Amino acid sequence: MVQVLYYAVPFFVLLLAVEALSFRHARLDAAEEAIAAGAPVGYERRDTLTSLAMGSGNLVINVAWKAVVVVVYAGLYELTPLRVGMHHWWAWVLLFFADDLAYYWFHRVSHENRVFWASHVVHHSSQHYNLSTALRQTWVPMTYLPFWLPLLLLGIPPWAVLLQQSISLIYQFGLHTERIGRLPRWVEAVWNTPSHHRVHHGANPQYLDRNYGGILVIWDRLFGTWEPERERVRYGLTTNLRTFNPVHVAFHEYRALARDVRAAPDWRARAGHLFHGPGWQPEVRADAAPERVMAAAPARADR
Repeated sequence: MVQVLYYAVPFFVLLLAVEALSFRHARLDAAEEAIAAGAPVGYERRDTLTSLAMGSGNLVINVAWKAVVVVVYAGLYELTPLRVGMHHWWAWVLLFFADDLAYYWFHRVSHENRVFWASHVVHHSSQHYNLSTALRQTWVPMTYLPFWLPLLLLGIPPWAVLLQQSISLIYQFGLHTERIGRLPRWVEAVWNTPSHHRVHHGANPQYLDRNYGGILVIWDRLFGTWEPERERVRYGLTTNLRTFNPVHVAFHEYRALARDVRAAPDWRARAGHLFHGPGWQPEVRADAAPERVMAAAPARADR
């Protein structure tokens, strides 16, 4: 079951190629002009190659990391006295909703805590929005582990949890496109759609930290993080990267976080940089010494 996602990769690449060909008459190097004109952004060669490099690195790293995940999942499953038999239809319904809720909170924390954001920012670092963006994944996938552990403690078998995670990621691949507009209202009300996910990738102020859902959008509606697509979405970060180097894309926020922690004036500020969201800065008292004011000066906030 761990390999299900890998079997889908050739289909991902095929669909990516088809979408790229559909933009053959577009100006592929003019994202800002396309957005201003209300046209799809399309593809840009260097951006797409970076996304493919990030996705390939993620697959290689996950070969080893998934082995660790399987051991942890199996250990927790053996510790709990609970058992959910996957031969029951309701067990699959329980798994579907439990997995999607776990993904919502993983995704939300990945935006609201800078340590988690340092891993997740990779996925938001492209100023383009197409199927290659779905493959722009982190090289530090360890942050997601804690959020699915309750499912094992409920007695859901590890293979079933891993299978549902793969199904969710395969579904989310298709959300990363501008070729699909708004779907019928009843679909948009319940399911995560390309329109909802375009908002999530927006750097527009009203779109920041919105629409965290995986397959369903009901969690965003329930927890107050849903935002409809209205204004034209501007993709990327509030301060975009100026490089296509995959290593820099993978680790730039960890370096920025380390710089902020080193420059923090005290341990409370260091903890704030680690556990608050990106862009957080410590408050500076009016009577603070000049060197403390400089140390607390706002750093670049990649959102």
